[in-house]
Amino acid sequence: MGSVLALSSSPGHQNWPFSTDPPPSRWDAHPAHWDSPPRWERRDGRLPNPGSFHSLHRSCKDVFPQQIEGVKMILNKTLSSFFKVSHTLHLSAVSPSYYRFHGAAAFLCSQLAFCSFVKSQDAPALIGEMDSSGSLNAHALLHLTERVRARTVFQTQQSQFVTWQFETEYRGNDFTAAVTVANPDILRESVILVAHFLQSVSSGLVLGGELVYHRGRAEEGGILTLAGQYSRPNWVATLNAGKGGAHASYYHRANKQIQVGVEFEASTRTQETTTSFGYQMELPEANMVFRGMINSRCIIGGVLEKRLTPLPATLIMGAFVNHKGDKLQVGLGINVG
Repeated sequence: MGSVLALSSSPGHQNWPFSTDPPPSRWDAHPAHWDSPPRWERRDGRLPNPGSFHSLHRSCKDVFPQQIEGVKMILNKTLSSFFKVSHTLHLSAVSPSYYRFHGAAAFLCSQLAFCSFVKSQDAPALIGEMDSSGSLNAHALLHLTERVRARTVFQTQQSQFVTWQFETEYRGNDFTAAVTVANPDILRESVILVAHFLQSVSSGLVLGGELVYHRGRAEEGGILTLAGQYSRPNWVATLNAGKGGAHASYYHRANKQIQVGVEFEASTRTQETTTSFGYQMELPEANMVFRGMINSRCIIGGVLEKRLTPLPATLIMGAFVNHKGDKLQVGLGINVG
């Protein structure tokens, strides 16, 4: 999930195919404009803002296919310019089937005096998701000032609260600083604090780090992770390393149709390492996009997305094979709207 509870573990693909954990929700990630370069990024040759810490490995991760299994149907509907809904029905023979309702609402900033400077794409927003079991995942996004963003997350598992988290991010001309407080509990004397900092050293080099501190009645500790990213017009190399492990990625855009990515993940907690290779091939003439991957765990997978023009629908077909575990998962989906 997109909470700081996930940041304290080894980054990367936490839910590989054939795991017992359910796939993460697409609402767990930050909205696209939340991690995009800010409006005040300098275009005069001086150092730009490095963006969000969460998006350091995004270029590489977007190349890899997302796991699909069973039959899934997604229906998207835009009710107005400030309100969208989505219905998801997933039928599976491996994991429990479910129905999810997604809703996203943005507020007119002209109605809110304190955010009159915010453009429509950065307007305050509420994003919520509820499934057939009653579990809720809700996000609230708000620009307090032109450079300060606030985000609140609440997650429930049926009738019990699982996560409540508060995040504040400040984006300067050439740096980004963020602080997150998760699951504060005065009665149990427990809390999780996460601090992020990124600094643009040159036009292509970004350095920074992440500090995760957790406190409870039985234990207390912290994990420091250093991060660095070097980017050129056609490729991006990123490295996170700390006490919890290491995560390295390399993204390369060969041409307009082909993109490739390589990831290496090592965890000191599980004593495991994983190397993955992914690629994305776009065929604009056929309205198709294919993503494939292979990793050191002997898992091979691919997902094909076909735009069914002139219909507002996309057909999704995927398959993942675990040669070591002798397992196969095949999925078919359609995204309407």
